[in-house]
Amino acid sequence: MCGIVGYVGKKHCIDKIIEGLESLEYRGYDSAGIAYVKNKKVILKKAKGKINKLKEKINYNEESYLGIGHTRWATHGKPCKENSHPHKVGKITLVHNGIIENYEELKKELSDYEFLSDTDSEVVAALIDKLYKKDNNMINVLNKLQDYLIGSYALGIIVDNDKNLYAIRKDSPLIIGVSNDGNFIASDVPAILKYTNKYYLMLNNEYAVLNEDNVTFYFDKEKQVKELLAFDGKKDAAIKENYDHFMLKEIYEQPKVIMDTINEYLDNIQTLNKKFKGFEKYTGIDIVGCGSAYHVGLVGGTLISKYGNIPVNSYIASEYRYNNHFYSKNHLIILISQSGETADTLAALRKANDDGIDTLAIVNTVGSSIAREAGNVIYIKAGLEISVATTKAYTCQLAILSLIALYLGIKNNILDENKIEEYKKIGGLIQNILGNVDEEKKIAKILSKSKDVFFLGRKIDYASCLEASLKLKEVSYIHSEAYAAGELKHGTISLIEENIPVISIITDDSIRLKTLSNVKEVCARGAYSIIISNKVFIIN
Repeated sequence: MCGIVGYVGKKHCIDKIIEGLESLEYRGYDSAGIAYVKNKKVILKKAKGKINKLKEKINYNEESYLGIGHTRWATHGKPCKENSHPHKVGKITLVHNGIIENYEELKKELSDYEFLSDTDSEVVAALIDKLYKKDNNMINVLNKLQDYLIGSYALGIIVDNDKNLYAIRKDSPLIIGVSNDGNFIASDVPAILKYTNKYYLMLNNEYAVLNEDNVTFYFDKEKQVKELLAFDGKKDAAIKENYDHFMLKEIYEQPKVIMDTINEYLDNIQTLNKKFKGFEKYTGIDIVGCGSAYHVGLVGGTLISKYGNIPVNSYIASEYRYNNHFYSKNHLIILISQSGETADTLAALRKANDDGIDTLAIVNTVGSSIAREAGNVIYIKAGLEISVATTKAYTCQLAILSLIALYLGIKNNILDENKIEEYKKIGGLIQNILGNVDEEKKIAKILSKSKDVFFLGRKIDYASCLEASLKLKEVSYIHSEAYAAGELKHGTISLIEENIPVISIITDDSIRLKTLSNVKEVCARGAYSIIISNKVFIIN
């Protein structure tokens, strides 16, 4: 989730790179750095901690028209100035996102270099420098580089005494922004929106040469013609407006984006049938995702299985790609990813394609790798999601899976067509919940003082508990665990102590009494019980 920004153009670069890095802060980082060319010399500025620490070291008035910047999240080596990007080795200065799996082997082969950091990225800089010494042609070097590196990478590269900015990517996202005043590289669109909304998506194993006027793309040393894209959202999508943070803003955007997502499918029964025709042929479905996308699969898969009478299994992408699978005659694999670039999910998709299995991508980013490579794609309309802890993308993804369940339920005569009209009210129902959060604020204050929080649920409620627990961990750093309520007695209950919050989700009447019995158990041990339900009931 590190951030890359680079610029080459007719105007000063330092402010553009720093502003771009600040717009990518949502990706998380522990250090930041910038490299820029001044009087044909590369100047490096790096700092551990927030970008403000870096800004204290920078003179914005320095004249430079070529530079790269980076926000690092430590993978190889602790957070410190030495491990921060950019890295300079010989004539090569670079920033890197991704992980080079064979960097230790490469480092041994580069024994004539002295390494100042613990990173895999500095090894890549040394490798490029060595290749460049032999060839002195960066197009050839970038083409050869791919034969040496195992893993994922997005690289922004500056070469001594060279006015160009170079970029290459494999399994780590990178875009190229274009404007009248110069050209950009960036990890994500928000980094360039202040200056341009026009950009190219770099494909796997492509590399690019940027100067102040042009961008040239290559694949296997052959020039590529690419489609210029335009970000169709508003520039203020990357602005917090009056909200304290982006996650809060995106929570309140949910009613709109959910309705934007479902409206094109839900006009009437004919529209629903047209959009989802063919799902009934499948005799087995696997849903694959990482993190929240995996939890979407657990919740949505429960609905599809219930109303579609189809076996549905949800898998963590990083596990799915390495296991053997036994597909039914008509099998579908649904890949879920907000960015459309999630490496493990993309690898699972490619495995499915190799196996000849039907694939469907549910993604938020038009033209992303997963969207391009899947057999079919459904785009959610969540818009730009900046918060690392996904909210609106999660609910939009779930909306799509629930629509598939709705279609199959009507097809199987389990649900009535009138459910379509009920479904159209979902945006308003969510808006009503968001309109009064006084109770939630009270609970948040209680949770903020806790060291441990437990979530309990059964069936679909348990799937929701997993996502709720992940959210709490992501945003508060409070230890949290979700458990299937029926497993409580198998060891977990021994962890329940006086005043530990236990949040139980109860929305399924068929198991309500079962879960309530577990609530009584934790209360007997002194837990602070919180119940989230869609109905009011009395506990005796």
